[in-house]
Parts: sequence; structure tokens; C-alpha cells
Amino acid sequence: MNAGSLGSPREQPVPSQVDLAVEVFRMLADATRVRLLWALLDAELAVNELAHAVGKAPAGVSQHLAKLRMARLVRTRRQGTQVFYRIENSHLRQLVEDAIYHVEHVGTGVPDHHRSDLAVTALTPAAGSARTGTP
Repeated sequence: MNAGSLGSPREQPVPSQVDLAVEVFRMLADATRVRLLWALLDAELAVNELAHAVGKAPAGVSQHLAKLRMARLVRTRRQGTQVFYRIENSHLRQLVEDAIYHVEHVGTGVPDHHRSDLAVTALTPAAGSARTGTP
């Protein structure tokens, strides 16, 4: 297949979009912030709940959340004296999930996120040799 049959290349994003994307990746270049965002994928949580989820002190978690908020990666909602955090949007949710799932593919075997897919599980070397009778 030649390169011409793939269609025209994508148009480059404008420089301001690239700069903002770099900032997003900079925010994701910290293990605690990735863990915080992972904890927020399916729930809106308060600082203490997030601190417990990531095993860090609430004061440190608050500092990370402030950075994530300034980068517009999380939103807040105040209820009385508590502030609840949630992930900003579905694009960020997908980015965080895909980053973790991508890393799972780096190892050997079937990634955890594919374990419930019987078709993929059946393709593992152990399952393949049991099915064909080969060692």
C-alpha cells in the first residue's frame, strides 16, 4: 500500500493548542496527579476521600488538586464546608484511561482491561496450547 492511498495528512494544530496540550501532559507527568485523576474517573470526591484513595496527606493532595484545577483538568463543587472534585470532561477521562491501558499493553500477557473479553483471553499462549494440545 502506498502512502498516497492513506489520504491526506492531518492538518497541524495551531500553536496555542499545542502549547495547551503540552501543559496537559506536564500535569499528567506526576504519579500522584495521575492517581487523583484515576480516582475521579467514576466519582466526585472530596479532598479527604481523594487523600485516602491515593495514600497521601490531604494538604499535599490539595496542592495537586489546585494545579489540576488551574490547568482546567478538574472541576469543583462546594457543599457546605466541603469541596468536591470531578474530572473536567470525557476527553480527559479517555486520555487518562488510555494512558493506563497503553501501559498495560507494554507487559506480557493479556492486559487487565481485556481479561473480561473471552475472545482475547482465548488467544493467550496458555489458552492456545490447551486448545491445540501443543506444549
